[in-house]
Amino acid sequence: MNRVIAIIPARGGSKRLPKKNILHFCGKPLLAWTIEAAQGAGVFDRIVVSTDSEEIASVARDWGAEVPFLRDAYADDHSPVSSATIAALRQCKLFYGEDYEQVVQLMPNCPLRTAKDIVEALQHYAAHEATPQISSFRFGWMNPWWAVTLDEQLHPAPLFPRTRGQRSQDLPTLYCPSGAIWISPVPRLIQAGTFYSDGYIFHPMRWEAAIDIDDEEDLRMARSLFAMSREQAV
Repeated sequence: MNRVIAIIPARGGSKRLPKKNILHFCGKPLLAWTIEAAQGAGVFDRIVVSTDSEEIASVARDWGAEVPFLRDAYADDHSPVSSATIAALRQCKLFYGEDYEQVVQLMPNCPLRTAKDIVEALQHYAAHEATPQISSFRFGWMNPWWAVTLDEQLHPAPLFPRTRGQRSQDLPTLYCPSGAIWISPVPRLIQAGTFYSDGYIFHPMRWEAAIDIDDEEDLRMARSLFAMSREQAV
């Protein structure tokens, strides 16, 4: 595939984990793990970090990403991340004077996603004729078919009452989207305004690699998984 750009959206206003995108994670800023995975994949014409924060921009440049501009829109916590990526593509067009055929959005809060995962996702994407693709993982021991909501008196209401009582092995496998690796043809993303455009597909990946860090509990889990992976490698 020609003219492939990686966009890493990294705004500075995280509330649940202040300065989340540059907090310390296993020896490096969280953002650095995504930058290095993108570099290691060896498939990108440019690796651009989109941020509204000079502090994040400085860290991104230190680790080899390009930050030619600060984000000029969609830096609040309500805007869809797809909108921030589209805005970054338009800013890149103005700054570099270049067109890109494919865009890969890599969220910086997925530090366990590797260069190999990115390459495999792109291969899967190419094999499906460049249909917009969302990374995902298979639900494991937490069986979502048995999910319930609780009222004020703690009475459960099953979300899937028809499957109550069925054995888990008899139920279809369910998948959850992850922000790890989203891919789309650039014109299609801009036209639709979202990666979830008509005909999009999921790409299942290892749940460990797909983990998103949004709060302290996620951070502890990711650090534990990282430590386990290093122990297994010895």
